[in-house]
Amino acid sequence: MPHLENTVLCRESQVSILQSLFGERHHFSFPSIFIYGHTASGKTYVTQTLLRTLELPHVFVNCVECFSLRLLLEQILNKLNHLSSSEGGCSTQITCETFNDFVRLFKQVTKAESLKDQTVYIVLDKAEYLRDMEANLLPGFLRLQELTDRNVTVLFLSEIVWEKFRPNTGCFEPFVLYFPDYSIGNLQKILSHDHPPEYSADFYAAYINILLGVFYTVCRDLKELRHLAVLNFPKYCEPVVKGEANERDTRKLWRNIEPHLKRAMQTVYLREISSSQWEKLQKDDIDPAQLKGLSAYTHVELPYYSKFILIAAYLASYNPARTDKRFFLKHHGKIKKTNFLKKHEKTSNHLLGPKPFPLDRLLAILYSIVDSRVAPTANIFSQGYSSVNHQAHTPHKVLIS
Repeated sequence: MPHLENTVLCRESQVSILQSLFGERHHFSFPSIFIYGHTASGKTYVTQTLLRTLELPHVFVNCVECFSLRLLLEQILNKLNHLSSSEGGCSTQITCETFNDFVRLFKQVTKAESLKDQTVYIVLDKAEYLRDMEANLLPGFLRLQELTDRNVTVLFLSEIVWEKFRPNTGCFEPFVLYFPDYSIGNLQKILSHDHPPEYSADFYAAYINILLGVFYTVCRDLKELRHLAVLNFPKYCEPVVKGEANERDTRKLWRNIEPHLKRAMQTVYLREISSSQWEKLQKDDIDPAQLKGLSAYTHVELPYYSKFILIAAYLASYNPARTDKRFFLKHHGKIKKTNFLKKHEKTSNHLLGPKPFPLDRLLAILYSIVDSRVAPTANIFSQGYSSVNHQAHTPHKVLIS
């Protein structure tokens, strides 16, 4: 499909698999499909674009917004009801308390003529939040086609692997599809596709090449790179607009943009100032340290989990492993006291320095000191490595075996 190939770049394999799974409009599709990959790997965009381009009846629900069972089920039913009654006018709001009610109401809604003889798709984005809801919800969605005896497919979009979802009691296994991270070549192709019409494609591609050369080592998030590309492009083409250089004078263009890209490196992911403020900063050529709110602080605020990871690393490096049970378990039983410690064993652990510890122990301590449930996502692991590496460069060095 030519239109789809021009819209969805560097995901030909995944699009082909999904199209083969969907099949013809009237065919029964696979009951459930589990799509996973890191942030900004194209899961949501590819799924939405494919369903819209093929004009398939679908409902898209974000599990972050629908944080309770009732909200989630009612959102799905009301959107389906809107699809079925779009030709007949306004539809009434449906209320639903339990999954049993959902199955019954789902059968009623899908009886509509507009949804007959074709597959209905339910897309659950941020599906990892389903694990915090009722125990019967995930197995129920996986077997929804069987429970309702309707032609329905449920798609789960998540950042964590299926093995972290699978219930201990067993369940119907979905078709699992992985979206790998974009390579530097993929990012170059996707970002170059967004070139402004007033400039040539080669000129914008050269700019993207410079941008990725600076930011690729610290940022591989497509959304963030796209934001940076749009934000800094006016400064890159400024010499061309003023007539001081042409589009092929890459050396002069690089010299003009280099200091501004270095400034932008300080605010990757942070969004501490708005785009309009950043443009004013670029235009007036102000030093970032003079602008209140930019990342020229004497201290840097760490992400939420990084704080707890640093605390867990400190506890693991200065406390013996045998004390973990006493410190981090509520009902650890009786601890035998030994009064005949040797002299060198009475020395403070802080004077002896940090000890190496395995990563599993660090994560076990992290899970015990954080109140909420922590999903073992790639984001947590990346924060863990960056936090421990940050601490390893301080005087109190931490070693992970």
